[in-house]
Amino acid sequence: MIVTAIIGFGLGSQIQRLGLNRVTYGLVLAGWSGLSCLVGFAAAWWVRKRPLAEFGVCSTSRRWLLVGIAAGVVAFILKGVAVLAFTALTGISSSPQGVYAAGGSGGAMSLLTATLLIGILVPIGEELLFRGVVTTVLLRYGPFVGVVGGALLFALLHGISIVFPAAVIAGLVAGEIYRRSASVWPAVVVHVVYNLPTIPVMVLTGAV
Repeated sequence: MIVTAIIGFGLGSQIQRLGLNRVTYGLVLAGWSGLSCLVGFAAAWWVRKRPLAEFGVCSTSRRWLLVGIAAGVVAFILKGVAVLAFTALTGISSSPQGVYAAGGSGGAMSLLTATLLIGILVPIGEELLFRGVVTTVLLRYGPFVGVVGGALLFALLHGISIVFPAAVIAGLVAGEIYRRSASVWPAVVVHVVYNLPTIPVMVLTGAV
């Protein structure tokens, strides 16, 4: 996670200095978000020098992939409720993810690219890191600490905004699916289903 923080927040913040237009900046930042998690996972794997299967990188059944799809749909529905409750309780309604939506606002190709980055690359990177590494470590202390602790750390790294409750929901559902299936891929499916509508919805609703 330290490597991810350095790459994602440290080096990522320097992207602003490149003077990119808002569409290109949004796309580069979206790609960087997924890449930083992949690098973080690779660093953890290299340091621990353990088989990938111990990080949940192993085959799974078609049944668990289907469960992941269904769980992703349920999580997406719950996200709306959680965000509304969070906003009502805290008064916070801002979202830092408008920059990603801006990346998808430059026409059909930019919309497709941003959707694939946020809907596929980012879920793969985040699940490998937060479920494959973080949740795996925390599960040593029991299911509650593993799933809930992993979800809270995942959400906190997204910052305190309306993304926080959405990330908690995604983390809880993906974490429990990961714990039960013992494979990171059903959790990736949950996250992909959860994220895929994000950019199109934000662009269509003008949240850019």
